Amino acid sequence: MFIQTEPTPNPATLKFLPGREVSPEATLDFTDADEAARLSPLARRIFEVGGVVGVHLGGDFVSVTKSEAEDWYLLKPAVLGAIMEHYLSGEPVVLPEALAAHRSAAAPDAEENDTVRAIRELIDTRVRPVVARDGGDIVFHGFERGIVYLHLRGACSGCPSAVVTLKNGIENLLKYYVPEVVEVRAVS
Repeated sequence: MFIQTEPTPNPATLKFLPGREVSPEATLDFTDADEAARLSPLARRIFEVGGVVGVHLGGDFVSVTKSEAEDWYLLKPAVLGAIMEHYLSGEPVVLPEALAAHRSAAAPDAEENDTVRAIRELIDTRVRPVVARDGGDIVFHGFERGIVYLHLRGACSGCPSAVVTLKNGIENLLKYYVPEVVEVRAVS
């Protein structure tokens, strides 16, 4: 098994490409080792590597965020080993209960208006695929009084260029296509 790695705009996060599906049904983000242990055997193994503070599972990649005290030179081989060990084990990447919880949380509200549906569609079709290339994800969180609230995950969370991406990229895109949008803000 050959696993490629790519840098991301966030120096604390590396993108790992195992050449296999990771989580095609849902992107999942773990910043807590206990939650990862309950929901994803792959994320659990990666958190067992000391110095890991975040694991993001995309369709065909894994983004891993390290603590500030760690060095990728030392940490990268251990993460590669954990990913390889997982795929050789035959265990699922994500347990069914994690996918069920994700589906219910990500489902659009039946009461959504046309503006919110348009915002969601733009984020899902134009924004998320682009940020996934950098090992991250951006999820719609809400829309209120002209302000779009987005949750940054994976490599996007804590990235030095995230504010520029939000303001110059996503905000301009949404304002252009959805005139009701006045501003875009990140939520944690």
